[in-house]
Amino acid sequence: MLSRRNALTLAAAIPGVFAAGHAGHAKETAPTVRTKVNFTVPKGACDCHVHVIPDTAQFPFTAARVYTPPMATAQELLALQHALHLDHVVIVTPSIYGTDNRATLDGIKQLGRKRARGIAVVGPNTTAAEMDAMVKAGITGIRINLEQAGVTDPGAAAKALDTAVQQIGSRPWHIEMYSRLATLSPLKAKFAALPVPVVFDHFAGAQAALGAQQAGFDTVLELVKSGKAYVKVSGAYRSSDKAPDYADVQALARALIATNPDRLLWGSDWPHPDSASVPGRKTTDIAPAQMIDDGRVLNLLAEWTSDVGIRKKILVDNPKRLHGL
Repeated sequence: MLSRRNALTLAAAIPGVFAAGHAGHAKETAPTVRTKVNFTVPKGACDCHVHVIPDTAQFPFTAARVYTPPMATAQELLALQHALHLDHVVIVTPSIYGTDNRATLDGIKQLGRKRARGIAVVGPNTTAAEMDAMVKAGITGIRINLEQAGVTDPGAAAKALDTAVQQIGSRPWHIEMYSRLATLSPLKAKFAALPVPVVFDHFAGAQAALGAQQAGFDTVLELVKSGKAYVKVSGAYRSSDKAPDYADVQALARALIATNPDRLLWGSDWPHPDSASVPGRKTTDIAPAQMIDDGRVLNLLAEWTSDVGIRKKILVDNPKRLHGL
């Protein structure tokens, strides 16, 4: 397990929390915290959406991946945590590993169960014994990443939900779904009837340029209002192209906060993988991470709401309830 002393030493040695490369896994180094956090982060605050991408020699990617990211280690993640004054983190298995959750489990182990939890990706070949072991290791839910898979059919999404519920069984897990509004909205009744909590990643796939009145966002708001769904106010750069402050995301965030702050979570989406298709770039070529200032992104939360109590709900209370922190 990484000690706080070692993490602080790392952060001091790497101004701005730089990402380090290594032989055989080249990467561009880029600061992820260039702006200091400008509000008091409450004790027990959690980043509910990050990934760890350790050495591929030990944790290889799936051959079916659509992109190849640079390395992002648990040590770097811990340095980021300290730079943002956060005490907890939820590590999500990215699509590059398919249903292999070993990198996520290793990240949880390195950071320790006191700090970290994880979200796994399971498949038809994932055994009950494997899932039971993941419960003990700190996994608190499973993810359905339809957006990365290019699945937009609501019928296919419904089948994926049914399968996930069956696999979860009596385990204390929830479902996280990354999809777009057009896919989620037709399944309103199904989401409302789920026997487990559901979390929509990255503003539920809403596009900031279309505002809070865009088609399908009303469905998300209704599910949030009723307490049937959580939404991560995360990955603002996925919803908006108005970097670096993503001003048009504010309308989405404020609509969600006004609806039910008890069902919102915050996430950095570190290390900001760029999975977009680029002409001439092979899936095996390193896709540099996006240049996102995580300090500036966290400061957006204080712009979305000045209410200290609401910020505590989003950063502390809601993650604690959902992830057992």
